[in-house]
Amino acid sequence: MKPIWIVDDDQSIRFVLEKALLREELPTRSFTNPREVLAALADLGEDDPDNLGPQVLVSDIRMPGGSGLELLEKVKQMHPGLPVIIMTAFSDLDSAVSAFQGGAFEYLPKPFDLPKAVELIRRAVEESQREEVAEERMAETPEMLGQAPAMQDVFRAIGRLSQSNVTVLITGESGSGKELVARALHKHSPRAGGPFVAINTAAIPKDLLESELFGHERGAFTGAQTMRRGRFEQAEGGTLFLDEIGDMPFDLQTRLLRVLSDGHFYRVGGHNAVKANVRVIAATHQDLELRVKDGVFREDLFHRLNVIRLRLPALRERREDVPMLTRHFLQQSAKQLGVEPKRISDAALVRLATFGFPGNVRQLENICHWLTVMAPAQVIEPKDLPPEVLGSEDAHAAAPRSEALGTLQPVPLRVEPLARPPAVADAQDDPLATALASITMGGSRLPVVAAGPGSAWEQGLEAEAQELLATGRHDVWDELSRRFESRLILTALANTRGRRIEAAQKLGIGRNTITRKIQELGLE
Repeated sequence: MKPIWIVDDDQSIRFVLEKALLREELPTRSFTNPREVLAALADLGEDDPDNLGPQVLVSDIRMPGGSGLELLEKVKQMHPGLPVIIMTAFSDLDSAVSAFQGGAFEYLPKPFDLPKAVELIRRAVEESQREEVAEERMAETPEMLGQAPAMQDVFRAIGRLSQSNVTVLITGESGSGKELVARALHKHSPRAGGPFVAINTAAIPKDLLESELFGHERGAFTGAQTMRRGRFEQAEGGTLFLDEIGDMPFDLQTRLLRVLSDGHFYRVGGHNAVKANVRVIAATHQDLELRVKDGVFREDLFHRLNVIRLRLPALRERREDVPMLTRHFLQQSAKQLGVEPKRISDAALVRLATFGFPGNVRQLENICHWLTVMAPAQVIEPKDLPPEVLGSEDAHAAAPRSEALGTLQPVPLRVEPLARPPAVADAQDDPLATALASITMGGSRLPVVAAGPGSAWEQGLEAEAQELLATGRHDVWDELSRRFESRLILTALANTRGRRIEAAQKLGIGRNTITRKIQELGLE
């Protein structure tokens, strides 16, 4: 892991932070003034494997030989994605607040509470790692793949919009790649040099979404101990991607409309207008016209967002792209796992192309990850395809053809309630694990038809609970909770290919929580 760089002329401050961070297994590197930092950053281009750049920069404001705010400005020019935390005495509070205009991640008032300082640095590390993952994906992966006419229309639209700052609304089913289109629009726009900031408005609780979007002032509400920049300020000069805009709460739609109309907003608890120099790209899988008719989405906001609309086709509408995408994802999976890429036979590709892909491109990517790990031979044959694909064969054979597309339409699949896919053959005779396995495979969800009331995994849980209770045990709660949490965490880690922070986010728990659970459950 890259180190935390600490810049302070006070040796005691450096010593305390170094020791606290090392106890948390966070490496550090210390400097006494901004000149040393800038010299070290300038040396990063040399061929020195140990010359690691910073994960996070923590800097004091007042130091001999330069100001922390001047250092912030220069660092942001060199490394715009690097989180910078400014340390300041209370007498410097105005200067620290002004640092946010220069892109500081957060400020840390002196004297500071050490555990809170470490927690703040951890948040900055997580933000830095998320940015690295996003940049790595953008750098190593082709922006988009597709030869189907529907995708060519999308590519042409991106080209026409390349020199425009106009608001765009992207529609399409979940998993069809709407964020990928948004990133391509940003990369080929005049704002490409600025940040790309994405937020899923459906994934954040209503009470927190306003602060997340617009930021808040210190003391705006209980727990707001410092001023915080929202996503609009973080995206200054760049692009803000609002995913699942159709789920935005109605009262927040009014605030968003005001920003789009006059280009200004107020932080929560703030009295001074903040100018937003941001291009907004929105996306939804919902029918916004219907949402407007139902009175849950503002009509004026809909027309403000719907300047240019791009519809992204579902994967079943461009089946001719399945072979190319499959080969690409198999190559990508092999590279990530450090193994030889597997090849797929023409017969397997034909079988795969007939699948309905309710999860679209995201589901195909997960299937390719599963095949990279689970396919027994180097060449993938039809019999090696996952149960969710093979189980759909009879259904697709009887499916009606679409006159418009000339392709098979997806039909709901039937899977035995406790069928055990090869991906979880190690479940052995654990009924609860088997039930869980029947609905989760390689990050994709298998449709399940239960034999009675409740779903298959709930029936499996009930049966296992009854069996344990019948033995007279007094630790049934602990036993089943432990096994359930283990399966849930392992499935999330498999879905994120071992990335704990991303797995915690998908499960809706904190990074420290998932780390503690992994240790408690012996999942290391």
